[in-house]
Amino acid sequence: MSTLTLALRDSSTMLRRNLLHARRYPSLTLNLLLTPVMLLLLFVYILGDTMSAGIGGGTPDRSAYIAYVVPGLLLMTIGSTTIGTAVSVSNDMTEGIIARFRTMAIHRPSVLIGHVLGSVLQCVTSVVLVAAVALAIGFRSTHATALEWLAAFALLAFFALALTWIAVGMGLASPNAEAASNSA
Repeated sequence: MSTLTLALRDSSTMLRRNLLHARRYPSLTLNLLLTPVMLLLLFVYILGDTMSAGIGGGTPDRSAYIAYVVPGLLLMTIGSTTIGTAVSVSNDMTEGIIARFRTMAIHRPSVLIGHVLGSVLQCVTSVVLVAAVALAIGFRSTHATALEWLAAFALLAFFALALTWIAVGMGLASPNAEAASNSA
């Protein structure tokens, strides 16, 4: 087998390990998925009338307010999801699993690649869920084409990838999971 094939195999194994951790702790996964949705509903339905008063020139315009709030919440969703990556990388570094992996014949970066790919998948899932709820409550874009929506989604995925790598670096530099959570 070639080195690239072994690296891909090891990275996919570590991705599967990461996804199994997410399945084993459903409360964390539900927290990552439902917190942004609850924030969206809170900002639109509880605070929406008051907050939207300044957008429409004095009269509350909920559709303009939703169009204003949703992009920020999508970015916040990505940011909050990557905190879990910093914590899980820090846990792996401090609990000794990395020392065990060093004794095995695996591709060294595959552990980090598995964390990054798993986190990006969680980010994309969260973004899709928030976008679906936003569409259900009235978010519309009359000026964007399907290609522009696809480009925006790709930009969000690349933003998630970049923030995830930053979170991995914070997790590697942190002495424990609490410090990783506070620094991310």
